[in-house]
Amino acid sequence: MDKIKIGILGLGRMGYNLALNLMDKGHEVVAYNRSRGKVEDIEKEGATGAYSLEEFSEKLGENKVVWLMVPAGDALEEVMKNILPYMREGDLLVDGGNSYYKDSIEHGQFLNEKGILFLDVGTSGGIEGARNGACYMVGGDKKAYDKIEDIFRDTSVENGYGYFGKAGAGHFVKMIHNGIEYGMMQAMGEGFEVVEKSEFNDGIDKRKLSQVWNNGSVIRSWLVELIERAYSNDIELEKYTGAVGLSGEGEWTVKTAKELNVPVPVIEESVNARFRSMKEPRYQGKVVQALRYEFGGHNQPK
Repeated sequence: MDKIKIGILGLGRMGYNLALNLMDKGHEVVAYNRSRGKVEDIEKEGATGAYSLEEFSEKLGENKVVWLMVPAGDALEEVMKNILPYMREGDLLVDGGNSYYKDSIEHGQFLNEKGILFLDVGTSGGIEGARNGACYMVGGDKKAYDKIEDIFRDTSVENGYGYFGKAGAGHFVKMIHNGIEYGMMQAMGEGFEVVEKSEFNDGIDKRKLSQVWNNGSVIRSWLVELIERAYSNDIELEKYTGAVGLSGEGEWTVKTAKELNVPVPVIEESVNARFRSMKEPRYQGKVVQALRYEFGGHNQPK
């Protein structure tokens, strides 16, 4: 199995842990981040650090593979604008963030005109996945996918990656995944609030309940495992406010569903619940907030 030199641009929680995962599997990582400290830290772990985009490009050499792990939107557009002068025909640019799939379609078309290969990679599994085995949903140039498939195979869980078609497809299916995630988390929050408000609450250990549900029940899942962990760390979820943040994908899923004339009442209501939580925090919001913190470090506790 070929080992690949890959440039990781963006050393936030996901990018840093992906870099560690790649190095564990024998791949050579060249890493760049806007803040110098993150680069110094990853160098201590064995990566080749770069302190400017010019140095980043030089250390990657010919036939570059550049994996962007930066927030979608303006931050991504700025990074792409800054890195493109250093890329040449035949190089490969990977967007591993949660970009809107229509933006990824445009990025693919734009880069194709310049002869630069492009993959949009929806990445799931949170920080733990990035470090120990992620789930990848890939769209873009099939030749590019074939070129670096070993990376997906090496750094994912077993059977945890796949190619789904032209540019935009990877971020499209990740968007739908996150919409489903919204609904599942909201259902869990509502269920635990019913328990919280019931006459049985004093006798119900929610951590123990989560543990039981996650062993043999129909709803056993990683999310149930995560809420068990959250209750183990904070049995009353006191450090959470109940005001749940949004990162965009749920709203995009609802918008896309309406464009396709597909009713998605569960996902739409889960999005609306998050907006309501900003003004009227509830216990169910604490559960969703705790889940988001456990898998991705979102919604830092107060």
